[in-house]
Amino acid sequence: MPELSPRRRLLVLAICCMSLLIVSLDNTVLNVALPSMQQDLHATTSGLQWTIDAYTLVLASLLMLAGSTADRVGRKRVFMAGLVVFTAGSVLCSLAPGLSWLVAFRMVQAVGGSMLNPVAMSIITNTFTDPRERARAIGVWGAVVGISMAAGPLVGGLLVESVGWRSIFWVNLPVGLAALVLTLRFVPESRAPRARRPDPVGQVLVIALFGALTYAIIEAPESGTAHVLPFAAVAAAALLALLVYEPRRPEPLIDLRFFRSAPFSGATVIAISAFAALGGFLFLSTLYLQNVRGLSALHAGLWMLPMAVPTFLCAPLSGRLVGSRGPRLPLLVAGVAMTASAVLFAAFEAQTSNVTLFAGYALFGIGFGFVNAPITNTAVSGMPRAQAGVAAAVASTSRQLGQTLGVAVVGAVLASGVASASYRDTFVPAARPGWWILAGCGAAVLGLGLLSSGRWARGTAERTAARLGDGEGAGGGAAGREAVGATEPR
Repeated sequence: MPELSPRRRLLVLAICCMSLLIVSLDNTVLNVALPSMQQDLHATTSGLQWTIDAYTLVLASLLMLAGSTADRVGRKRVFMAGLVVFTAGSVLCSLAPGLSWLVAFRMVQAVGGSMLNPVAMSIITNTFTDPRERARAIGVWGAVVGISMAAGPLVGGLLVESVGWRSIFWVNLPVGLAALVLTLRFVPESRAPRARRPDPVGQVLVIALFGALTYAIIEAPESGTAHVLPFAAVAAAALLALLVYEPRRPEPLIDLRFFRSAPFSGATVIAISAFAALGGFLFLSTLYLQNVRGLSALHAGLWMLPMAVPTFLCAPLSGRLVGSRGPRLPLLVAGVAMTASAVLFAAFEAQTSNVTLFAGYALFGIGFGFVNAPITNTAVSGMPRAQAGVAAAVASTSRQLGQTLGVAVVGAVLASGVASASYRDTFVPAARPGWWILAGCGAAVLGLGLLSSGRWARGTAERTAARLGDGEGAGGGAAGREAVGATEPR
């Protein structure tokens, strides 16, 4: 890809951020609309889980395929196709006649979404080649998540109250169409010098693993262990098959050698933990504010601002810290804040007081604001630049898998403890185990942040790069050493 002027690079960053905005808005707006959907579509708790997880599940399953396909056929081409499919899926969701149709159309949306974020991150990685400039760009990228968290609940609340829940999908139309036109005009085409060949067996195994595992978790409270046990067995078999089959391929869908690098492995697990916490947090908070406190969708959206605003403010600060001092400090701040937030709810029932509720939301927002930039920068820096789409897709897959598991596990715990006859009385105690799970996710971010950013971890990255021996591995070659150096503590 030709070198672009600073102004053109910023324009490309803005266009890529538009794709992140519609995908992130879709999730935050949808959470506010869940109680209205539940009433209108007569949905159970598991039905609400599927409206979220059908999307994140398909997204997680296809992200790596989309990333490698973009490297092969052209990132701009795949990115534009994703915008078209996602926008069309949004229209279908707004017309869904029932819950099953809504879940199906959410899956269509996810097919388009899988072509957006990882490909956009790949475009950013190839546009901003200087490590410090890239870290700042990724900080801006993370700030867009904060914008969506701030705007999503408010926009969603206004739309749900004034027009109805179907209108929340209309928000994607103008942004998606604008991004499509701007991409066509200003984003240059780029491809990997040598893209990976397709791995259909690996792709099927990933879909089987994610799908069977999520189904088993969500349906266990209502269907029972005997019903979901075969799905759990399928998930275990798919995982075993991946571990045996992928190392035998010369160009696998998932190159397991990269997981020998502690920073890369740490970033992957941190992403799963942090986004599991986010998924569970939004799910519990939305249902509590509207179904227990009896707030309107708009007022519930306003209550989410103490979480959204710190996320928006902390994300660019985290990006600058990663660029100047490395990922350790942002990860420590994120782990401590997210753990403290969840413990407030689990041990002290923070939701029962306005002051502690505000403090719990603000702490979570701070933690989540700091966690995104170090995840992305470490994951992208630890993979070959020639397969930037695959690198970005691994990080994005970890995020979506985490959010899927967070909603599935926390929703299942909640469903097993809530009595429909006395929803308001049983919700807080039924949600307590879920909050403890989120506290564990925060502790994992803290512990892995310490473990994966020290001298020993950097040594594993260097040894992994030496084993890869292609000059473009995790920290291999000039580009790799430069990228890894940008993430090391100064």
